[in-house]
Amino acid sequence: MKVLDLQCRHGHGFEGWFGSEDDFRLQQERQLVACPMCGDTALTRLPSAPRLNLSGAKESPAPPAAAAAPAAPPAGAMVPAEVQALWLKAVRHVMQNTENVGERFADEARRIHYGEAEARAIRGNASPEEAQALVEEGIDVMALPVPEALKDPVQ
Repeated sequence: MKVLDLQCRHGHGFEGWFGSEDDFRLQQERQLVACPMCGDTALTRLPSAPRLNLSGAKESPAPPAAAAAPAAPPAGAMVPAEVQALWLKAVRHVMQNTENVGERFADEARRIHYGEAEARAIRGNASPEEAQALVEEGIDVMALPVPEALKDPVQ
């Protein structure tokens, strides 16, 4: 099993698990490997260090202070991987706690707003024009781009 560090052209990093190097190349050529954040299939393989199981190997001495890890980000600053993880967590929460009304989103939002349907959290698809019309009617809407990988159950 090969675990590769991959990155799309938008800077989203993720792992891909493949049976072999050839499996990765074949899947990439057929554009079967896509970024779970944005669906981009233009991927770059990042350098990664192999994990070696050296049971019984002696510990190497600690590196000198000058060769230590790079400086940590300022206190309170988030690194891109943390931001990505929090965003995915928020999207998953929305997906689990809303009803998907699909293409009927604008109509259903109006029905809820005017008391014609039970108030509940919904999500769905609306054109920019439909979303603008809802806002003009005083109906709060928010665009939430959902990665293709989260739209279907994980296998």
